[in-house]
Amino acid sequence: MRKSLGAVRRFYGANPLHLLSLIACFAFIGYLVSVIGPATLWNHDVWWQSIVVWFVAAVIAHDLVLFPLYALADRSLTAWPWARHGDRPRPGVPPLNYVRVPALGSGLLLLVFLPGIIEQGRSTYLAATGQTQAVFLDRWLLVTAVMFGLSALLFALRVSLSRTRSAPEPERAVEPPPGAAEER
Repeated sequence: MRKSLGAVRRFYGANPLHLLSLIACFAFIGYLVSVIGPATLWNHDVWWQSIVVWFVAAVIAHDLVLFPLYALADRSLTAWPWARHGDRPRPGVPPLNYVRVPALGSGLLLLVFLPGIIEQGRSTYLAATGQTQAVFLDRWLLVTAVMFGLSALLFALRVSLSRTRSAPEPERAVEPPPGAAEER
């Protein structure tokens, strides 16, 4: 059994459970498409509003544009002077995740609330809620600033705690025991 699993892993390049989960996901997607019908995924009136077109555009935009951009940004963060000291990693608190986490949160909020931020569907939103979308951009910028500010505070706190823990204690003068001077 182990030999056959090893052979599958060498041939496939990953754990057989990975292949099984991919097959299950593709089967589920096939089932969904068969239930809702392929015609549902295509808008015959306005082709560019079709789910298929948006899905393909999202895959292309992510894989060909966004992924190289944020991979480059992450690579530049890891190559920054604080990340390395000579040939080895710099001791101390690495700031990498203190930049990554708020950037990820900000990017996800932008992705979710982009239609409101760019005021898409302005009249529909106004009719449904009686409010404008003018506050979306301001609130997204405020939340982004708060996330980066909290991350900076946590980083500063962690750096100060690591410095106090790793600071060498000053050498104390060794006092002779009482009566030792009299013995000389």
